[in-house]
Amino acid sequence: MKHSDANVLAPSGRLRVGLYPGSPTSFLAAQGQMPDRGLGFELGQGFASFLGVPFEPVLFPTNGEILSAVQQELLDLVLVNATPVRAQYLALAEPLLFTDQTYLVGPNCAVRSMTQIDTLGLKIGVSAGSTSEATLPGLLKHASVVPTQGLDQVVQLLQEGTLDAFATNATVLYELADRVTGATLLEGAWGTECIALGIPKRRESVLGVLRNFSQAAQVSGLVEQAIRRTGMRGARL
Repeated sequence: MKHSDANVLAPSGRLRVGLYPGSPTSFLAAQGQMPDRGLGFELGQGFASFLGVPFEPVLFPTNGEILSAVQQELLDLVLVNATPVRAQYLALAEPLLFTDQTYLVGPNCAVRSMTQIDTLGLKIGVSAGSTSEATLPGLLKHASVVPTQGLDQVVQLLQEGTLDAFATNATVLYELADRVTGATLLEGAWGTECIALGIPKRRESVLGVLRNFSQAAQVSGLVEQAIRRTGMRGARL
């Protein structure tokens, strides 16, 4: 590892990693005897060690706020759905895992299949600034798409029936289903997320360093172990 590469990747002297709580792909807070964990959190720790710099987790309520921060280079590393739009401002390594995008239906909604979801009057929640918010308006002609601010809010809105369903990747939906009694995860998918590490686009000259770490994280079992520690469901390597 060249010292100059570490300076480019972590110019503040610390690796600032963007995370949002409640998602096994990002960050799950310590609970009982379980320490802080999450794929993004553990990969951030690993990459900081790889670079020989301190690790600085930076928490945001939503993934959209993380993306805004990394565009301003207030963050050094993110774990995201690698879309063409995000590739315009992120230099991305190869995907580490894949997960389907589907819906979690709240206990007050009678929908039980993907074919019923696009119904006039139904309110489908999405995380503000997410792939779901960008994509679903083009797929749903009758149901309304409603931005939300954080997964705790989503739980409340599903429980009270203000939202009929919530759309995102299956790994997050399984976590939400555990928190919303009577919620139903629909079979099928409206899309697939390709989860990858990314750095600000202007640092693309050292993308090879990130790619080397990403590949090593897969080969060493770090990714698989992190997935196991979070109890992540709905993901495939």
